[in-house]
Amino acid sequence: MSKKVAVIMGSDSDFPVVAPAIKRLKGFGIPVEVRVMSAHRTPDLAAEFSQNAKEEGFGVIIAAAGKAAHLGGVLAAHTTLPVIGIPVKSSTLDGLDALLATVQMPSGIPVATVAIDGADNAAILACQMLALSDEGLASQLAQMKRDMAEGVAKKNAALQEKVNEL
Repeated sequence: MSKKVAVIMGSDSDFPVVAPAIKRLKGFGIPVEVRVMSAHRTPDLAAEFSQNAKEEGFGVIIAAAGKAAHLGGVLAAHTTLPVIGIPVKSSTLDGLDALLATVQMPSGIPVATVAIDGADNAAILACQMLALSDEGLASQLAQMKRDMAEGVAKKNAALQEKVNEL
């Protein structure tokens, strides 16, 4: 059985952003736990969670946060597990603030960062990390890539038909 993935969000208002990650992880059969904790309002809870995450069976942590977006870094500072940050778009700077806060980590505290509101890619990246030691998951990812390529080929064929009709 695959290790679990934690999806941590700084606020429950981030749930619509992280929902695609949860759905994707479940689709791959990966156990997922979702929690709200804040780098600023509950820093002790965030530190405790990440310190114990490996022993609790987690293999990857996904952290979604907006604005100052320190959650990924706080979690990464307290664990050796890979942490993937999802910068969340806010009304203030369209997520650029969160992107910069998530990606600009000090040396020794890496946080892999996906696009603003890029939860689906965060889940896929988490799957790829777990697939390094899980051949079944690796096979599912390979099939997903083949399915995507077939989808593009079908769209191209449909486009060519439209072009030929002109």
